[in-house]
Amino acid sequence: MEVLMKAEVVLVLLSVCLETVICYSNGKVTVACGNMTPQHGHDPSTEDPPYDIIADKIQFRPADEIKVTLSVAASGSTPHFKGFLIEARNAGKLNEAVGSFKLINSAISQLLQCGNKDGSAVSHTSDSHKTEVQVIWIAPQDSPPSVQFLVTVVRKYNDYWVRIPGPVVSQNGVAPPPVQSTVGGSIGAEITVPSSTLSKSFTSEGCGIKKSCLRNPAGCDPQNDTSCHFLSFWTESRSVVFELSGPAEGYVSFALSLDKWMGNDDVYMCIRDTDKVDVKAAYVLGRTHPEISSENDLKDTAWRLSDGVIQCSFSRDIQLPTDDPKRFSLDQMYYIFMAHGRAQDGRTHRHDRQPLISTNQKLVTGPPEDLSGSRSPLLIKYHGAVMLIAWMSTVSAGVIMARYFKPDWPESSILGQKVWFQLHRLLMTLTVLLTLVGFVLPFMYRGGWSKRAGIHPYLGCIVMALAVIQPVMALFRPAPDASRRYIFNWMHFGTGSLAQVVAVVTIFLGIHQQALLLPAPWSTGVLASIVVWFVLADLILEVHRRGCLPMGKHFKNVKIYMEHINSEDKEEIVFVPGENETSSAESLFKNIVLAIYLWGNLAILTFLLWTISEV
Repeated sequence: MEVLMKAEVVLVLLSVCLETVICYSNGKVTVACGNMTPQHGHDPSTEDPPYDIIADKIQFRPADEIKVTLSVAASGSTPHFKGFLIEARNAGKLNEAVGSFKLINSAISQLLQCGNKDGSAVSHTSDSHKTEVQVIWIAPQDSPPSVQFLVTVVRKYNDYWVRIPGPVVSQNGVAPPPVQSTVGGSIGAEITVPSSTLSKSFTSEGCGIKKSCLRNPAGCDPQNDTSCHFLSFWTESRSVVFELSGPAEGYVSFALSLDKWMGNDDVYMCIRDTDKVDVKAAYVLGRTHPEISSENDLKDTAWRLSDGVIQCSFSRDIQLPTDDPKRFSLDQMYYIFMAHGRAQDGRTHRHDRQPLISTNQKLVTGPPEDLSGSRSPLLIKYHGAVMLIAWMSTVSAGVIMARYFKPDWPESSILGQKVWFQLHRLLMTLTVLLTLVGFVLPFMYRGGWSKRAGIHPYLGCIVMALAVIQPVMALFRPAPDASRRYIFNWMHFGTGSLAQVVAVVTIFLGIHQQALLLPAPWSTGVLASIVVWFVLADLILEVHRRGCLPMGKHFKNVKIYMEHINSEDKEEIVFVPGENETSSAESLFKNIVLAIYLWGNLAILTFLLWTISEV
């Protein structure tokens, strides 16, 4: 187990170190240099482009410089554009890049290396709104007779024009060739087959018998439950048919993965675009935006929108004709991820919740199964469990033991120390050890600091620091009769109380984290009840100690209480009577309260731990 855990940690660290960021809004679009098509997973617009491309010369000599201007057409209705890609191509062979560019305004444009030629293309630097871009093209010594400027312009993520034909410039004395039509993409571009509309909702009937299903909540039926996230699949001949359904603002998706870590996954997405759904295949490199596949591997696509639920179905060949490592063969074992989130203009955003991950790997073409899954990673579940045990159970028991049971068992000792002290020290040591384990687990899972957990990890660091300070401070505590013992008492009491309060706040925030999202709102109420249970037990014991609770004919005597203020450790923050003055009836009462508290605490804690195991 330890070896496997270490291996998982290494994999996480490697995935972080090797992560490649694909972010087309920053203009790093060398992947699109060849066909000049953005990898957005949408077809380019076939409307007339509302943009002008102008060159300040129509003839040139080698080494000449020509200013090229891309701008919004004066007569067009489009006020701006976000992205662009400008290239110069051989007018007689449009697949050949020619010459190089230099920038006029580096704030909005940058040079790219296309076709192993430095500066052979220019793109945007951000997705800010632009109305005009100017660049300088430098003619090479080996320039062809004529050169044509081609431009791709992105107005919105799913609204763009590809290879808009710009002006043709020719060497002196050369007649320009006929302009080739290039709008809409390269010659031989793939034709997208439109999807059909589903006539009715999917159903869970046949799950585990005729088809494999992964559902959240477990056992839900998408036909009757609009909150049901549902995936089913079965084999037909040489293909696998998939059905995907779930409530979402923008998209629902699933991925096939070789492990339980996000990255290097084969992804399938149903993306809502206004009043229709696009069904796309994609690939994820690390924790990055999905890269939409340029190949149309999906067949028989169909979709449905109803009551905020997105549904789509498609089939895919078990073996694809290409050897692209990004497209997985379906006759292998994979973990299955299900996720959903927002989309804008056809572009997907990060999933709203932690993905649902199948408990075990599944052979896609294997026998039908009703699969189980969890939205919370195992390490995060362990993190939540040990923190709950430490700060909702062991620490509270340790506090009660030190605060109210010093006078008990006056003649008993464990390893030369009084019973209450040994029990207190044992419980607090266990709290520190559990906190240390719980503190490390999220870092093992994330491979570093979490940027999306809000204030929770910062408070966790404070709790960890305070938990370590307490035992270190105790090692240097002065003797009970030392004149400055009261300073230690105050510091020990203050630090411990602060740690307990911050830990409780941190846990309340933790149960609403995406990686461990317990059912709301009742989970918050259950967690609050365990805090109230401790406060109630502490209040009863405190009132009893101060003599305000009758016990038959036994009453606390104020005079006796005052006489024992001068007992051992008289400067304690919370005073206790002398050890030898505790009657058997009083001890019995405290023991009953302690027993009831511990059993109640254990019951509520067990319920919370069970809830964690089920998410």
